[in-house]
Amino acid sequence: MEYPSLDKPTAGAFRFNMDSSQLEIYDGNQWTGVVSDSPELQTGGTRGLIFAGYSGSAQLKNIDYFNVDTTGNAADFGDITDESSWMSACADRTRGLAVAAGNDSGATNIVEYVTITSTGNAADFGDLTNSKKYLSSLADRTRAVRGGGYTPSPKAGVDTIDYATIQSAGNFIDFGNLTQGRLTHGNGVSSPTRGVWGGGAIYDGNTAVTQTTTDFITISSTGNAADFGDLTQARKAVTGCANAVRGIWSGGYTPTYVNTMDYVTLATLGNAKEFGDSTWTGSYKSGASSPTRGTWSGGRTPGNRENRIDYTQIMTTGNAIDFGDLVSNHDGSGGASNGHGGL
Repeated sequence: MEYPSLDKPTAGAFRFNMDSSQLEIYDGNQWTGVVSDSPELQTGGTRGLIFAGYSGSAQLKNIDYFNVDTTGNAADFGDITDESSWMSACADRTRGLAVAAGNDSGATNIVEYVTITSTGNAADFGDLTNSKKYLSSLADRTRAVRGGGYTPSPKAGVDTIDYATIQSAGNFIDFGNLTQGRLTHGNGVSSPTRGVWGGGAIYDGNTAVTQTTTDFITISSTGNAADFGDLTQARKAVTGCANAVRGIWSGGYTPTYVNTMDYVTLATLGNAKEFGDSTWTGSYKSGASSPTRGTWSGGRTPGNRENRIDYTQIMTTGNAIDFGDLVSNHDGSGGASNGHGGL
């Protein structure tokens, strides 16, 4: 039996109904049950997107997609507006951003977006604060943050960090700086509070010097990055995936190609630990993750570009397993998902 209240409740008030054992909210006219479900049900599952890349003979503009929680081959999603490679990508639960790129004319500052649950071509979002390639992006459920990169003339690593609100459209604005200017392609991971960039390379004249450096930021603030720890091995073109607890980096170039995978606990500080091995030895892969799985797609092996995808269970350790194939062979792509650790 429902007894009348002494005072009429205000809209938005909550109560627990002892008869139905359900939490209820007052909508201004009546009490109604609170319905909750997983964001997975709202988004159709965790979808990984792989943006553009380099085939070895041409820049690409294709976008591939696949369901991270199954196995199988990727399918065509659509295109970004121009052929690009050495780019990055990030996402919230509904929108994926292709963040800058490089092409035959050099580095760019272009950012585009897609709606993850649909398919189709990308649309203009805005611009980064400066032009670059070999950069890396990460996100929480609100912000996209880009860190590092490369300018080709003169050859130099970039220490710039900038950000934008994913559900808006417009230019990125200044966030702060990395601990040093460096190439960061593919190495950003995030929890709901922290963004971490692992490894990369700095320039000594024309020579790229690989790094173990791992930097972190608090995504919801602004300011300079601070030291997190070190990877197990100095390398550039290493690619990250994460859930809310753990970040994993796969592959890279030391300057020889490696199949190393290592991991950190994102809420702590400290050096990475060995996770296992990827299914191939290579660099410039693209990462996409769900709350349970990390996937790595494409990349460069000695003399070849790859279409392979492999995966791991993030909260275990051990070697990666074959997932399927991309639509085509390429490296230097941007990877993102609507189920990564920042959400």
